[in-house]
Amino acid sequence: QVQLVESGGGLAQAGGSLRLSCAASGRTSSWYFMGWFRQAPGKEREFVAAITKSGATTYYADSVKGRCTISRDIAKNTMYLQLNSLKPEDTALYYCAASPYSGRPTMVEYSYWGQGTQVTVSS
Repeated sequence: QVQLVESGGGLAQAGGSLRLSCAASGRTSSWYFMGWFRQAPGKEREFVAAITKSGATTYYADSVKGRCTISRDIAKNTMYLQLNSLKPEDTALYYCAASPYSGRPTMVEYSYWGQGTQVTVSS
């Protein structure tokens, strides 16, 4: 089992920045990809960004590309999501997730999920 705990969410103004963290514990050797997803009220959960275990490869949704950086600290078993130039449409519950698949996984192929951290962006 892998346990994931997100933190760093909060209230920010449009144009501001936030850094989300995802601390992993347990059998962290069992996953290959980690990712961030978000879900706004009344909307489906959507992909934000993903990173391989080595950190060598990253993926971003078009909606955040250029404003967002995913990274991880191997020694701390922690993944980060730096969100810049925040927009009101970034308001959502942000989840981190881990997948044992070595190829880029789809959302359903993420086996482990955190509880989420709320990001609210005011205009």
